[in-house]
Amino acid sequence: MVANVTLTIDGNQITVPKGTTVLEAAEQAGIFIPTFCHDPELSKPGACRICVVEIPGARNLPASCVTEATEGMVVYTASPAVIEARKTNLELLLANHPEDCLTCNKNGECLLQEYAYYYGVKQGAFKGEKHNYPIEDDNPFIVRDMNKCILCGKCIRMCEEIQGNNVINFAFRGFNSIVTPAMGAPYSDTEISNCVFCGNCVSVCPVGALSEKGMIGKGRRWEIKKVTTTCPYCGVGCAFDLNVKDGKVIGVTSTDGDVNGRALCVKGRFGYGFINHPDRLKTPLIKKDGKFVEATWDEAITLVAEKLGATKDKYGADAIAILSSARVTNEENYLMNKLARAVIGTNNIDHCARL
Repeated sequence: MVANVTLTIDGNQITVPKGTTVLEAAEQAGIFIPTFCHDPELSKPGACRICVVEIPGARNLPASCVTEATEGMVVYTASPAVIEARKTNLELLLANHPEDCLTCNKNGECLLQEYAYYYGVKQGAFKGEKHNYPIEDDNPFIVRDMNKCILCGKCIRMCEEIQGNNVINFAFRGFNSIVTPAMGAPYSDTEISNCVFCGNCVSVCPVGALSEKGMIGKGRRWEIKKVTTTCPYCGVGCAFDLNVKDGKVIGVTSTDGDVNGRALCVKGRFGYGFINHPDRLKTPLIKKDGKFVEATWDEAITLVAEKLGATKDKYGADAIAILSSARVTNEENYLMNKLARAVIGTNNIDHCARL
């Protein structure tokens, strides 16, 4: 049985399991603490320091994401010292950050922008040098603008710990530090980078350093309606958000799915072009006089039922076979199994992914 500890955060007594961090305890209590490098699915580097809190008796202001809650601990998440430290942190980041929020694709969904607004930081208090890295858009899926990177490292840990590809890491030091594949190669250089373009790095980027290429210029983040649905590409059942504007799907972004968390493959995240493709079949087709013509669902289903029934009556149930699909859910495949065995009366059912 896991022991509990009780601590006080901003005057609120909170009891949590031993081993819980201060940040996790605050989140359970509904108390806001900003984060850049923290992610519940990833390891905890405690690097960005925006989540610092004040704990009487502790040396300096510890990062709440890596500080374990202890019995009797007292925590202040918004004391004057904490607010000053967070504002200074933001000012240092803004000193090197491009000032193009008006045209940035992440405008409205950028944590740096959100926290600057929350803490009233209008500009960097320090004169800092700006990067001038070329924007990398030579692949069909992801745009990388390392001028906007805040070096939180979430994309690195996502690629290593969730995807298992280890495509990117930190290179160089100090102001010249950058997140890059080996040798500074672009994602598209398959001789050096083994990127599979899953886009999971994009899903955790808190700023505009990584963007979905297909969504750039398609709509502002606050104009987009997100509809959670299930990926149609295989039977795993990954969940994601369809990004919809003016009744049209303009992209896919991660949601917190029970099956996949936020992880997706390249097909699930970027293979949505078929939705609005002009060659997509949107109504059933039946053959009349040797040509396919559009029909209603009732017409098509009735025709299939008649043909199956006639074949069964003439040749027997085992003259019929059903091939199911890996692109539908387990529940739909189960129904196909029941249709074959219980309704038609044949065991001739197979699956396209069995081999």
